Amino acid sequence: MSYASLMCGRFALFSPLKRLANRVGASAPENMLRPRYNVAPGTWIAAIHQPSEEAAPIVDEMWWGYRPKWAKGSGNQPINARVETVATNAYFRSAFAKHRCLIPADGWYEWIKNSKPKQPHFICRKDREPLFFAGIFSERDDGSLSCAIVTEPGRDSAAEVHDRMPLILDDDSLEHWLAPDITDHETIKQMVQHIDADLVEHWPVSTAVNKPAEGQGDELINPA
Repeated sequence: MSYASLMCGRFALFSPLKRLANRVGASAPENMLRPRYNVAPGTWIAAIHQPSEEAAPIVDEMWWGYRPKWAKGSGNQPINARVETVATNAYFRSAFAKHRCLIPADGWYEWIKNSKPKQPHFICRKDREPLFFAGIFSERDDGSLSCAIVTEPGRDSAAEVHDRMPLILDDDSLEHWLAPDITDHETIKQMVQHIDADLVEHWPVSTAVNKPAEGQGDELINPA
């Protein structure tokens, strides 16, 4: 299956990672600071998680394609988890309760359905502030970490492009989402909120984003 046909199958992260990490009191390794304008699934991405209640959040590399250790290398590797079922789905529920993360981004790409060739749009905040996608993660059988982005129904202008969108958390929810001591589904639901949908806008961009390649830069997010 083409990743371009999946919800939130590509995103961009070019804001300084150190600044984003500071928003939640985390530190970022120097070797993770390279801007990326076409982040694709099946690659290592930057994610923020809190190892324990006593520890500060950290920025880690996670494989974008969630597969828990107990799947023993043979399970599916979904890149998204639906917010409606992430707390009850057997594949995700343990990670939702105990291993939540933030995936920083400056925007994401979606493709207009039934367009030929598939027409990508870049979706971001109107004020160009960075986004924090809600994510879940798990240790893989090789000891590394893998993650998925939590999605919700499309809202406001984002719904003009796709019927799903990432669950983007507001500033007051970041600490609660990371907190390892908050494990109850209803408590998480009450304490975590998404951003206002009217903060988001989108525009068509070059179909060059359809095929990620080395060396792609900020030209990808220019209006087509």
